Amino acid sequence: MATSLYRVGRWAFRRRRLVGGLWLAALVLAGLAAALAPSGEDEDLSMPGTESQKAFDLLDERFPQGNSQGAEARLVFRAPDGQRMTAKENKAAVTDALGLLDEGDQVASATDPYKTGAVSEDRTIAYSTITYTADAVDLTGPTKSALEGAASQARDAGLTVEIGGSALESEEAPGGTTEIVGVAVAAVVLVLTLGSLVATGLTLLSAFTGVAIAFGLVSALAVPLGLTSTVAILALMLGLAVGIDYALFITSRYRDERARGSEPEEAAGRAVGTAGSAVVFAGATVFIALVGLGVVGIPELTRMGLGGAGAVALAVLVALTLVPALFGFLGRRVLSRTARKGARPDSDSAGIGTRWARFVLRRPVAVLVLSVLGLGAVALPTLSLELGLPGDESKSVQTTQRRAYDLLSEGFGPGFNGPLTVVVDISEDADPRATTDLVVKTVRAVDGVASVGDPVLSRTKDTAVLTAVPRTAPNSGETKDLVRALRGAVSDVEADTGAGVLVTGKTALNIDISEAMADALIPYLTVVIGLAVLLLTVVFRSVLVPVKAALGFLLSVGAAFGVVVAVFQWGWAADLIGIEQTGPVMSLMPILIIGIVFGLAMDYEVFLLTRVREAYVHGASPGEAVVTGFRHSGRVVAAAAIIMISVFAGFIGMSSPTIQTMGVGLASAVAFDAFVVRMAIAPAALALLGHRAWWLPRILNRVLPTVDIEGEKLSRHAPAPPTGPDAAVSPLPVGRHRY
Repeated sequence: MATSLYRVGRWAFRRRRLVGGLWLAALVLAGLAAALAPSGEDEDLSMPGTESQKAFDLLDERFPQGNSQGAEARLVFRAPDGQRMTAKENKAAVTDALGLLDEGDQVASATDPYKTGAVSEDRTIAYSTITYTADAVDLTGPTKSALEGAASQARDAGLTVEIGGSALESEEAPGGTTEIVGVAVAAVVLVLTLGSLVATGLTLLSAFTGVAIAFGLVSALAVPLGLTSTVAILALMLGLAVGIDYALFITSRYRDERARGSEPEEAAGRAVGTAGSAVVFAGATVFIALVGLGVVGIPELTRMGLGGAGAVALAVLVALTLVPALFGFLGRRVLSRTARKGARPDSDSAGIGTRWARFVLRRPVAVLVLSVLGLGAVALPTLSLELGLPGDESKSVQTTQRRAYDLLSEGFGPGFNGPLTVVVDISEDADPRATTDLVVKTVRAVDGVASVGDPVLSRTKDTAVLTAVPRTAPNSGETKDLVRALRGAVSDVEADTGAGVLVTGKTALNIDISEAMADALIPYLTVVIGLAVLLLTVVFRSVLVPVKAALGFLLSVGAAFGVVVAVFQWGWAADLIGIEQTGPVMSLMPILIIGIVFGLAMDYEVFLLTRVREAYVHGASPGEAVVTGFRHSGRVVAAAAIIMISVFAGFIGMSSPTIQTMGVGLASAVAFDAFVVRMAIAPAALALLGHRAWWLPRILNRVLPTVDIEGEKLSRHAPAPPTGPDAAVSPLPVGRHRY
């Protein structure tokens, strides 16, 4: 692989105008495609095969005039202090407000609270349910304006009015202050690491190119592939993080080769052949892990994985081709000022990476024990991990949806915000009325049910729908137990009547998805760990190094989950990132974080240990090899980790709970993995293992393919003496240069 990539690097450097032109054309085409394509639409989460989803599908089949998962709104009215909603003037205000909704062509129905009994016991709160014929993302501007206008008119009459439900939900748009701050921090770190504004600009330009193309493609394919705004944000987040890191690694290696005395084209080839090999491997692991999310069976998670994988693949292609092409365009300006002046840099033998490696080698047991115990302590909150899907209760109290949620909880009980829908598929030879009456009686008898509505029969009398309101909040553990109890109770009805009884609704669907994600967590983690061990065994031709890497990955992921639980469930430091309501962790997050962090963890493992193994293979002792690896790669890996942490943390300020959780989880996971697992545990373990770390059984040595990720085969390509305008760059002894 190194030899092939070496040729790619030299070709891209030599044909830089062609390469640059092709990428510019791709950027323009992606931008035009995004501009001309219709905007994407957020869709409701679905989980094919679950009882909830089967019920929704049955409702769509038996009630074709409706939309089982269509948009819904609740206008929640509260009377002024000392008054009741049943007062004549307040009833008139509600009637007038609802009258504004009758003209909307997307409105299926708007209930009258005084006819449906939707008035609280103390007569201070009432609500109207508005159902629509379209999904929330398909609602037109006039339809939403009519809803807001109805609320405004009732407010003008003196009522307090809030709007709940999905009708006003909007997509999260990428691009904001916090993301800009994250990129700014990354730029500062690049300047300090590379010592060159030009090299920093090159790295950022290549990363932005890949991100812009990925974002354009996601936007262009949003409608045909059903890609949502969350997919676009994930592609932006991952594309920026890995794009900057991959360009940084290749740029650093290019400067290393130039300092050794290689000509520019030769240095570009060697940089892509060595660091590029590691980039390909690291990118492939992220790609495989993200694509593998499709096995879970949740369409939205599959799309997120594919979108992120596409962004990573583009980042790899940009790093392998555009970066060496930019080397050719920018010439010696890519080098640091010291190198351009032809001066000999100070020795890096006493640099911070070297000093840290020697410190760990002197105290490997203490470093290993403290690091493992520290990560274990941070991971302890993971034992309390609860999965769920955020609703209106997780939104800011400044939003009308959250205030509507609180009003309904106050007036009708916490379970009113998460009603359960019971769908009865009546058999042909059964009495519809007797069957539905038995279902209603059974559901009412289940402990935890606050009320049961009257059943609604389809026109053909073969399907009945009724609503059961729990006594507890949608995301509570008691509500989860109630769903299980209901499904168990109606099984007797199914046996007696031959009917099919399904419990569904948004709350039940969220519970089903969360349970499915929890069940898939361990199998997916097992597959990821097995893949990591297999790939690292092939790359490093060792048994113990992959096992050590996999165990370290488990520690970093566990610690990241601990941080997520502490922040989003327990509320630690929640105020700092604008979280006003704690609750279960977004059910998609654990598997998504595992998939992403797996690939990113392999980044640092490969970039650090390739230099360590290279030194060991060339005769260095195990300890000397560790020092050499950290001298060459420690500083760059640390900078890459800080950049990635900054980019991920930049998304914490967004209002979407999904993106916030992802930002916190990924930023903390990268911090733990890079600075504790790879910088402390890895060298300590290598020091204790000594020569055994690189042991490989003979049978595996014969069977496993040889992956030349260190670029050993490139040794036959001896660099020619520098000539031309770049000859002023002084060759430096190996290991005595700085970036």
